[in-house]
Amino acid sequence: MRSYRLPPLGAVKAFDAVATCGSFKLAAQQIGVTPTAISHQIRLLEQFLDTPVFIRGARQVQLTAAGQRLLQASTRAFADLLSAVEDIQRAKSPPTLTLTTTSNFLTHWLVPRLALMKACCPALDLRLHTSLDVMNLAHNAVDVAIRYSMAPDEALDTTLLYEDSFIAVASPALGLTPQGGLLTATLIHVEDRHIPQPAPDWRHWRALYGPAQLNVHAGLRFTDETHAIQAAIAGQGVAIVSRLLAKDFLDKAILCAPFAQTLPGGRYYFVTTREKSQRPDVMALKRWLTHCMAPSGA
Repeated sequence: MRSYRLPPLGAVKAFDAVATCGSFKLAAQQIGVTPTAISHQIRLLEQFLDTPVFIRGARQVQLTAAGQRLLQASTRAFADLLSAVEDIQRAKSPPTLTLTTTSNFLTHWLVPRLALMKACCPALDLRLHTSLDVMNLAHNAVDVAIRYSMAPDEALDTTLLYEDSFIAVASPALGLTPQGGLLTATLIHVEDRHIPQPAPDWRHWRALYGPAQLNVHAGLRFTDETHAIQAAIAGQGVAIVSRLLAKDFLDKAILCAPFAQTLPGGRYYFVTTREKSQRPDVMALKRWLTHCMAPSGA
């Protein structure tokens, strides 16, 4: 069986550019050489193949039958080469880690600690994504999630980070006290909470702790906990919010918790697929979160 040699790569590259651009001049501009150099490479290719690959016209060039067959092969070959180069470059770079979580958790807990995370995990290339929807971690677009739920997802690699509770918070400027303070305060409501159940709202608070005459229908209403927290900071009233999300404001005395009572909350879980759970960057992020969200550190 007769064996054939491959034509020079430079000549094939010049051919592919001319065939794509339909012009020797444009191909030369694309590659960054002179039209004369392009013409030389095409002559070299045609001599090698012993057949013309272009029909040269006054304004444009057209492919011969041999040129059309060669273009099919060169298109696939250069696409495969480009894909291989991209794979090699990606393999040399640290992997990107995409984390999805809720906007409230990202705003109130994670963002204030990003500098600390970077100091502890300097090689981590983190991308942050927020959504109320449960993202499919089997797809490559998202690697890990911090989910707020009542129970772990047994189909995934799940680590409990924090068991939350809800507390009543207000600005210290309001001067609320445990003795009858709620009756004179404006109640701030967060509506449409799905987790936990029963909802940590003022109706639930009154049923457990009173006072019985507390008007749970009056007050300010929000659909987002972040807005409720900001209203409480602004001195607009008292809100029932996540202890974790309010922690930094409590530590800085921007908010206070005048009442000792709490309502049950959900749980924060670190979630990923079993395949990705052994990635070094995933393991490093999980270790850092587990340490920082432990009761002594959260």
